[in-house]
Amino acid sequence: MKLATYNIEWFNKLFGADGELLDDNGWSGRRDVTRAEQITALGTVFKAMDADGVMVVEAPDQSRQRDTVYALEGFAARFGLRARAAAIGFANDTQQEIAFLYDPDVMTAHHDPAQSANAPRFDTEIRIDLDVDAQADTVVWSKPPLELMVEAQGKTLRLIGVHAKSKAPHGAKGPADAMRISIANRRKQLAQCIWLRRRVEAHLEDGDALLVMGDFNDGPGLDEYEKLFGRSGVEIVLGENAPRLFDPHAAQALTTRFAVPTTSRFWLRRERRFLQALLDYIMVSADLKPGAQWRIWHPFEDVDCFNQPELKNALLTASDHFPVTIELDL
Repeated sequence: MKLATYNIEWFNKLFGADGELLDDNGWSGRRDVTRAEQITALGTVFKAMDADGVMVVEAPDQSRQRDTVYALEGFAARFGLRARAAAIGFANDTQQEIAFLYDPDVMTAHHDPAQSANAPRFDTEIRIDLDVDAQADTVVWSKPPLELMVEAQGKTLRLIGVHAKSKAPHGAKGPADAMRISIANRRKQLAQCIWLRRRVEAHLEDGDALLVMGDFNDGPGLDEYEKLFGRSGVEIVLGENAPRLFDPHAAQALTTRFAVPTTSRFWLRRERRFLQALLDYIMVSADLKPGAQWRIWHPFEDVDCFNQPELKNALLTASDHFPVTIELDL
């Protein structure tokens, strides 16, 4: 079975109010990319991946006027994708949902949120002391993780789709303000990851086959503020003690600062260059690790992507993130 996680930059802007694709020459949410160009590129990428299930990060909006499932299933129909049924969990107000697009001939999938004494449902709130003032802070998810129960090949899998808090200092009015916002955002991101880790531990204690996948906006050694807190959000979710989750790219980043794989590529306008980072992960429980094969569909780091000009260009046009896939031996 092949599963993927893919953060699609402003996927929502490719759909009209009626949920139909806006396949025209209007500008998308991507820099210098039209809607038609991004839609065509996404079709190329999805068809090349040919995944049984895709965790779509920044999926189209769910609201009183919009329907994420309708939009995604229409996109899948447009390109004749096997992964043509969609599922969504708790909607949010950011126009960037987390959804799952899957092949109904291979699996069933439905939203199955959990809760416990120390890890309430992700659409609620939690109280965690984020600093050293001995005062608990209220933490919420702006994009609540998507918890799925998936049945495939006679096996039950638990999938958690994640889009964690960004640490970028948006709206900063100077260096000092940028530092303040960055530290505050990292606190929130770490608190979300602590909350998520508690849910992970509950699943592992129950013996569930678990995958945690998505955009963590974080990784080992990603920025200087990590030193203030001693660890990254990714390390928290993986687990510092048994039972642990595993992701080979995170493991590589934890052991070396050189030649670390990357899953995203951002244009820095003022510096006129691209910044690459490892932000997207597929973490698995120990029972799923044997025989599993991970792949980052990076157009300049994956030789098969690089050697296919149409796919290479599509990956660069479709999003500022690249898909990560895992092939599981169930």
